[in-house]
Amino acid sequence: MDESHQSDLLRRARLRWRARRGLLENDLIFERFFSRYEHDLSDADVVALTRLLELSDNELMDLLLARTEPEGDLATPDVQRLLQMLRTV
Repeated sequence: MDESHQSDLLRRARLRWRARRGLLENDLIFERFFSRYEHDLSDADVVALTRLLELSDNELMDLLLARTEPEGDLATPDVQRLLQMLRTV
């Protein structure tokens, strides 16, 4: 069985590292997000977060600031839930 995100400190560290962005605004949001939610993230949350982190900095910032909403394959309940968490930190 594959270890979950929560049981693997290295995976959590890698996720935090991957969340480092080129835009300070995004970095600040992710820093607050991890401070508040890191230990509560489910594996589904990690998958959704990973999908968001595949976006460009500007696309991600537009989503975080609710300038746009996820579309197409990104418009899943897990991504929507995680995005709501990110928007409230």
